[in-house]
Amino acid sequence: QVQLVESGGALVQAGGSLRLSCATSGGIFSFDLLGWYRQAPGKQRELVAHITASGRTNYVDSVKGRFTISRDNAKNTVYLQMNSLKPEDTAVYYCRLLTTTGDYWGQGTQVTVSS
Repeated sequence: QVQLVESGGALVQAGGSLRLSCATSGGIFSFDLLGWYRQAPGKQRELVAHITASGRTNYVDSVKGRFTISRDNAKNTVYLQMNSLKPEDTAVYYCRLLTTTGDYWGQGTQVTVSS
């Protein structure tokens, strides 16, 4: 059974940094895409960043230059380094794993940025 467990969410002041982690398990041998999404209150879930199996990355414009997605294959973990955080980054952040056999999501981790 595939599982994704996010961690690292917290309350932080504007300008601060956080690193989110998403540990995957369940016998995943390959994937098409690993991504971070977020959903703020009253808004739709949106893509923040993703990384493909070939290592190609993509970011939403609002986080370019501030956030970095990376993965550690040995640990089956994907990270989101978030710097220069802004109040508008406040949201629940979700990890997503897309493979040829399924589309999996974590439970989310709360990030709150105070002004």
